[in-house]
Amino acid sequence: MTDQDIYDALTPIFRTVLTNDGIVLKPETSQKDIPKWDSFRYIEIILQVEEAMGVKIRAREANKLANVGELVALIQAKKAAT
Repeated sequence: MTDQDIYDALTPIFRTVLTNDGIVLKPETSQKDIPKWDSFRYIEIILQVEEAMGVKIRAREANKLANVGELVALIQAKKAAT
């Protein structure tokens, strides 16, 4: 699975959870870039990512993520480990 595949899977999740069809994810995209991205929506994003990508993201891992690029890297690492 390539990074682009992951971004393609993440984009509709972010757009749905944050109710913004204009979201374009980049590696540097973070909470400060999207006004509706609060802690409650972040949990929803993580839960949907787990379901869509078939990975388990621990709370401490999610709390360390600074941006979407780090989320993509985490997903890649977890997919490689399975």
